[in-house]
Amino acid sequence: MKKAGKILAYIIGGLLLILVLVFAFFSIKWKMASAGNMKLLGQEAPVLNVEGHQFRDLNKNGKLDIYEDRRAGLDERVADLTRQMNLEEKAGLMFITMIGMKPDGSLGESPNLSEPLTFMLESNSAMLAKKHMNHFNILQSPSAEALLNWNNNIQKLAERTRLGIPVTIASDPRHGSPENPGASIPTPFFSKWCSPLGFAAIGDTALTRAFGDIARQEYMAVGIRLALSPMADLATEPRWARINGTFGEDAGLSAAQVKAYINGFQGDSLGAQSVACMVKHFAGGGPQKDGLDAHFPYGKDQVYPGNNFDYHLIPFVKGAFAAHAAQVMPYYGVPVGQTSEDLGFGYNKEIITGLLREKYGFDGVVCTDWGLVSDSPAKPAAAYGVENLPAIERAAKILEAGCDMFGGEASPGLIVELVGSGKITEERIDRSVKRILRDKFRLGLFDNPYLQKEKSVLVGNPRFMAKGREAQMKSLVLLKNEKNILPLKKGQKIYVRGIGEGLAGRFSDVVADPENADVIVIKTATPYEPRSKYFLERFFHQGRLDFPEKEKAELIKLMKTKPTVTIITMDRPPVVPEINAATKALVADFHCQDEVVLELVFGKFKPSGKLPFELPSSMQAVREQKEDLPYDSKNPLYPFGFGLGY
Repeated sequence: MKKAGKILAYIIGGLLLILVLVFAFFSIKWKMASAGNMKLLGQEAPVLNVEGHQFRDLNKNGKLDIYEDRRAGLDERVADLTRQMNLEEKAGLMFITMIGMKPDGSLGESPNLSEPLTFMLESNSAMLAKKHMNHFNILQSPSAEALLNWNNNIQKLAERTRLGIPVTIASDPRHGSPENPGASIPTPFFSKWCSPLGFAAIGDTALTRAFGDIARQEYMAVGIRLALSPMADLATEPRWARINGTFGEDAGLSAAQVKAYINGFQGDSLGAQSVACMVKHFAGGGPQKDGLDAHFPYGKDQVYPGNNFDYHLIPFVKGAFAAHAAQVMPYYGVPVGQTSEDLGFGYNKEIITGLLREKYGFDGVVCTDWGLVSDSPAKPAAAYGVENLPAIERAAKILEAGCDMFGGEASPGLIVELVGSGKITEERIDRSVKRILRDKFRLGLFDNPYLQKEKSVLVGNPRFMAKGREAQMKSLVLLKNEKNILPLKKGQKIYVRGIGEGLAGRFSDVVADPENADVIVIKTATPYEPRSKYFLERFFHQGRLDFPEKEKAELIKLMKTKPTVTIITMDRPPVVPEINAATKALVADFHCQDEVVLELVFGKFKPSGKLPFELPSSMQAVREQKEDLPYDSKNPLYPFGFGLGY
């Protein structure tokens, strides 16, 4: 027995030694690679004193170039820098992808053991020094101070490149959404708001614009200057996984909300105090066949059985374009039967050039959704309609379609090769380069991309928090209140599920046994089908909208014990006719804090929200409705716009 124990100890010790040696090997390799990349960079930009003004000498040539002179006109600065850029630098400018950082905000030159996702990312220096990239999508939120530090560190690195082109930092939504590395990043030190569906439930564009303005300030305080939002898609297909990011299924309501959102982030025009918006997903990503998401190959088709393609354009035309959105992202999907070729939106010239550029006159940056060209550990390339083409021909087709930037990609060499072979002209590349540079200049990044530490006090300040709380309160929708069970009275004994007993105890007496309660309070969420074939799938709630029979039976059994108040967090419209019948009260929640939900339940404020989508009466009704039509399921349990008060 002792001998076996010794053998086991030797094996474990040997494995640990191997792991230590492997990690040491890679640590040395990462450090050597980083050092090599740093040698490719030059000095930091000296300061030039000209006519009583100070300017950064970004190309380090000892004189003030037009692009370095903030007094020069925008087009002049763009043209001057474009002339000075070589092809490799132009190509790097046209790519944006995810990037890592250390928890303290130092440069991400090696992966973090605590964050497995960083093992999929290249080092900061490799992307800037070797690939000449300067647009990055951040996925982390270690702390406000760390993000500020990283911004200054990455901008200092960018300053050392040949032309000193600053970095544009982008982010998916960070307020009021669940964690999804493919769509949203909850950030604990930002103010807390409801989801976009909640804003649609409120219907107050002034409040939405106020959110955009507050989010703008919080973004800018940590260096984020490009919002990968809002979503102008419509929630006409209730099974679709991305509904939580939309403003519901009504085109007019969505258009008004999109416009207000962008006005809050950008202001009336894009400037040094703006956060640019990349509105998505043109030409409307909502009508997914059977609700399957186009991130994944099985969900590539968008269908229009109701012949309602134009309806999905309304939030873009009357919302995003009316607000002068800086950038546009097409979706992955194939708009089946709408163009002469069934190609994904980002590959589709009739959509990008014919519709977006020519019909609607959009001359801002068009950036593809993430990962159209290359496979990644997270998902296969969304090269829908061109699956058989090699990467270089996919890239050419995206450019020919009229796109300017490649999202979620880090392959500038493809552009260099395309121009070198004569398949794409440098003149065509310059058109995109000028659009991209225009936004960098407008945002003031060339003049001062650095952050002051005192600006971080903007993050999560009491006024911002209070405004976010107001939005949460107004977003809650009361759907049922049989015999006026709500609001509950403080003296009532309650049994809670889905809400912490400690928190609930602040409002009333909490009991451990439902039999001893006067009222049961349940908080649950819209059901979905867990999937895990691809890494990202586990974060996308799609498929069924009704509870599995066993779970539903348990809920109804509990509801029959005592009068019940049910709160459902709705990232998609749930199918709950039996639960609705069994509960005495039903509340729709759009990612509000539990404390706010309990304040509604106990009458601290009155409900005022209205449903931003209908609640179907059955899964059969869901299957029979048409993917592109709003509020068209048969005999909905609750119609669009429904909401009670006290």
